[in-house]
Amino acid sequence: MRSFEVVERTNLQRDGFSILPGIFGPEEIEDLVAAVSTLNGNNGVRSRGGVYAVRNLLHLSPTINGFAYSAKVRSIVEANLGTSAFPVRGTLFDKTPMANWVVPWHQDLTICVIEKIDVPGYGPWTTKAGMRHVQPPVSILEDMLSIRIHLDDCDQSNGALRVIPGTHELGRLTHERILEQQRSAGYVSCTVRAGGVVLMRPLLLHASSAAFNASHRRVIHIDYASSRLDGGLRWSIAAPGLQ
Repeated sequence: MRSFEVVERTNLQRDGFSILPGIFGPEEIEDLVAAVSTLNGNNGVRSRGGVYAVRNLLHLSPTINGFAYSAKVRSIVEANLGTSAFPVRGTLFDKTPMANWVVPWHQDLTICVIEKIDVPGYGPWTTKAGMRHVQPPVSILEDMLSIRIHLDDCDQSNGALRVIPGTHELGRLTHERILEQQRSAGYVSCTVRAGGVVLMRPLLLHASSAAFNASHRRVIHIDYASSRLDGGLRWSIAAPGLQ
């Protein structure tokens, strides 16, 4: 599989991702680091004894919740998803010597909802960190956008995000088709300095390797949507009028 490294790509529609350097200044990043540093490790997902992810971030941190609705973040999201976009899920990812994990190639296929309701086209169901998750129709995922705010410098040495451009247009992929893309397509390593942002469509194939220079690689990952769900299903967090 061929590898490419980029500083910036701006065609989100074509590539399924975009790298925006220098969006947040040092003071803003310090405030975000202080907010995530207060989170209780009991809320985290563990690997080899270390916490590598904290789910339900928008529920757990009023600071991060407010940040998700801030004018600067909304301006980035709305430019790509429209003015009706709203945050629906937040996760903190970190790679440290105690939690230095590998993420295989995959798509983000689940959403977080308030309660389970059997609705055609939605499933299978899972529970993560006490919250109900379900795979929705592809049309819902196509109308979503993830924003990844980097709190630390990130390159290939500490497990940068890898993406295969254009795969967001292929729909939901089987395991066999994912393997085919791995064999036939080149990937991009998303090198981002602290304060930079990666925008990504959930259906984009992405992965990351373990860090060989592990320290902190903290990323605040917030998913946005602009669609109403079917059959009485409700986003775990949603804008007024869309519940």
